[in-house]
Amino acid sequence: MTPIKIALFPKIADRFASLRFDTISEERREVLRPLIDFIRSKSANEDIIRINFICTHNSRRSHLSQVWAQAASAYYGINNVYCYSGGTEATALFPIAAKTMENAGFKIKALSEGKNPVYSIKYDDNAHPVIGFSKKYDDPFNPESGFAAILTCSQADGECPFIVGAEKRIPITFEDPKAFDGTPKQEEKYNERSMQIATEMGYVFSQIK
Repeated sequence: MTPIKIALFPKIADRFASLRFDTISEERREVLRPLIDFIRSKSANEDIIRINFICTHNSRRSHLSQVWAQAASAYYGINNVYCYSGGTEATALFPIAAKTMENAGFKIKALSEGKNPVYSIKYDDNAHPVIGFSKKYDDPFNPESGFAAILTCSQADGECPFIVGAEKRIPITFEDPKAFDGTPKQEEKYNERSMQIATEMGYVFSQIK
């Protein structure tokens, strides 16, 4: 599929252009298929596509998934996509996760400080920024109904057998880079997880048209 040219920041656009979908195994593609089917169905009917990425603390994987999915929808020209994130509890967007997104080309600005700061996360100059902060998945900031709930960690998958208001509940779990916090491999492992998520979200949206 030929992506529609938009004003993504060059570093982000270059990352999408260089993604290797052949690195995604057939088993993993089957895991991603329900999300592809959900987006296809909504897109075909020109419906609003709401996706809520859910993890335990809404601090790392769920934010990375939210931001990469939103950018991927823009890169592939899929309209009416609104990505959210939440946790089974609220903590804070982990600073290294924010730094990883910044290193990938996103422009991040702190809108507030404190124990749970709020960030503006932009992937192009004109699109509405993703508002990043830790919250429960059912926080009023997130949609109440008609969304796909994507469980990005096995703990949240186990703790949330039923998501109120979700039209679809889809487990797409990722290994937690938190295991490498404070180690020499911290930056490497966060970037590795970020690129896996970027590749898989890019693949998902590349399959819509």
